[in-house]
Amino acid sequence: MLLTIDVGNTHTVLGLWDGSKLAHDFRIESSKGRTSDEILVLLLTLMDVAGVDRRHVHASIVASVVPALTDPICHAARRAFGHETMQVGPGIKTGMPILYENPREVGADRIANAVAAYERCKSAVVVVDFGTGTNFDCVSPKGEFLGGVIAPGMQISAEALFSRAARLSRIPIAKPPRAIGRNTQHSVQSGIVFGYVGLVDGLVDRIRDEIEGPCRVLATGGLARLVAPESRTIEEVVPDLTLEGLRLLYERNQ
Repeated sequence: MLLTIDVGNTHTVLGLWDGSKLAHDFRIESSKGRTSDEILVLLLTLMDVAGVDRRHVHASIVASVVPALTDPICHAARRAFGHETMQVGPGIKTGMPILYENPREVGADRIANAVAAYERCKSAVVVVDFGTGTNFDCVSPKGEFLGGVIAPGMQISAEALFSRAARLSRIPIAKPPRAIGRNTQHSVQSGIVFGYVGLVDGLVDRIRDEIEGPCRVLATGGLARLVAPESRTIEEVVPDLTLEGLRLLYERNQ
């Protein structure tokens, strides 16, 4: 089995692949203070929960945007499974030209998303990834990574509002019954949810104006299922897109 690890600023998502099938997936907090010993215990516990013999995990690949966690995770995986973990970064074969001015600046998760999306669509595509930040990753009709947009995420935008507005208490991020809120909770939810829908659709419209020909739009990340039904531009939600991209990147480097 192949272990794919997507280390984000808020959560780390792990997937166990049996060939091209995602057999198990897990989501844990990206706690930057964790040691390799703690991560080792987590990995072994997750294998037990999944009922997977760790000797069956023959390889692993990690995409990390948290440098403080990259080495501890790779060290823990080596102790757990007895092999070195492939890292998405400079020198890895992506099969996709990176047209960013400085390719080293592109987050590993963005490359994984772009590779998986183009493999699915075989056309120009935009991936909207709802994470700590909301990333828009753009791929040309020729399969080139063009660049994209990085916007503040819904959760951190909401936290900024709650922390700066003395009379606003924290509320759940959820769709309100209407755009015009008739109480404070619904008013805030409208601003966060419908405001983000407007941000997504507005940016996708601008991106499509700059990409030649038809352009698909996929969404992934924790809040994708909340925004996508309200969006007129998002066509499909693919929850495991980043893990899928990591699997493809591993295969392209064999």
